[in-house]
Amino acid sequence: MIVCSIQNAYRYIHSVPHLDEAIDYLLAYNPSDFEEGTTELDFGITVKAEAPGMLPRERVFLEAHKRYIDVHVPLKTTETIGWASLDNLRLLKKPYDSAADVEFYGDQAQCMLHLQPGTIAIFFPDDAHGPNIGVGSHRKLCIKIPVK
Repeated sequence: MIVCSIQNAYRYIHSVPHLDEAIDYLLAYNPSDFEEGTTELDFGITVKAEAPGMLPRERVFLEAHKRYIDVHVPLKTTETIGWASLDNLRLLKKPYDSAADVEFYGDQAQCMLHLQPGTIAIFFPDDAHGPNIGVGSHRKLCIKIPVK
């Protein structure tokens, strides 16, 4: 997992394939133009603009992906995301669904991240994460970068 400002994310482009394309998109993106939907970028990168309702921590399950790296980008308010190493999880809630590229776990997060607008969290396939923790709703981008 990597947590940093959008501007400092360039430091990690050698760790994440095509992260530079995602960062370029974010730096050009104007949050006031927000519209829910999906945008396809080059190299199989998908940007999902979402306005999900937030949930209490105890109602959010940890999720993990095998084929994509997730980049979470809060746009409007703070987003709290739980994190745990996939290696430490034991309570499989929903087995891996290859079509959706997701599996869910009932374990507790090992730490909580409080992401402000202007920051990003990058989750690799060995990072389980539980997004959208809080009260009310918010706006965010979730960028899916294929794993090489």
